[in-house]
Amino acid sequence: MTPARILIIAGSDSGGGAGIQADIRTVTLLGGHAMTAITAITAQNTLGVQAAHPVPAEMVIRQMDSVISDIGVDAVKIGMIGSAGTAAAVAERLALLEGVPIVFDPVMVATSGSSLADAATIAAFEKLMAIATLVTPNIPELEALGGEEIAIRFATHVLAKGGHGEGPMLTDRLIGPQGVRKAWSNARIHTPHTHGTGCTLASAIATGLGQGRDLIDSIERGRKYVREALALAPGLGQGHGPMGAPFGFHQHA
Repeated sequence: MTPARILIIAGSDSGGGAGIQADIRTVTLLGGHAMTAITAITAQNTLGVQAAHPVPAEMVIRQMDSVISDIGVDAVKIGMIGSAGTAAAVAERLALLEGVPIVFDPVMVATSGSSLADAATIAAFEKLMAIATLVTPNIPELEALGGEEIAIRFATHVLAKGGHGEGPMLTDRLIGPQGVRKAWSNARIHTPHTHGTGCTLASAIATGLGQGRDLIDSIERGRKYVREALALAPGLGQGHGPMGAPFGFHQHA
């Protein structure tokens, strides 16, 4: 059986916990084929981001064109975008793809607290939200983007993630143009090793969509995958370490 072809447009995390590295790991473990257009190179570990170097927008588009023209794409995942110019160029290129689901994780701040997007880039996120099938912000990101009404404004779906909330339970809500479609609540997994949760969830959902699963099914499998990965965190590094790798997960999910 041919694996689902997932194009990941995101930055590289030298520590391997988030970014392109987490995306490739997730897509692969869920049975997909990962392809990449790298938007930025970071010097990054569990303690934070020490340096970031954006890849020119033209080179990002060249990477996209290269794989789209030859291999083809069943779904797209967008993570760290690098710059406002890259956001606009990527949105313009993806608008040419017909019927391909797009999951946009609006990365603004790393788990460590380091900023990964300036004000101009966040403003340019609107172009990406306008073409996205699903946007996956956490609580601070959702607030910065304009709140739950972005689902109506951009005629998209929003998975409002509750991990940054308080209390022993966390709730993720799927919001569509007509309001809340579904909510999921789980007991919080208490661990400092949460680096890459957002990247991993978005890539897992994109893989599900690329495999022909519907949106709710893709989200439910993605959430289960992230919770299993959190439980398997190996405890690497001195700060917010990476999650674990649930080998064989897709065979029973």
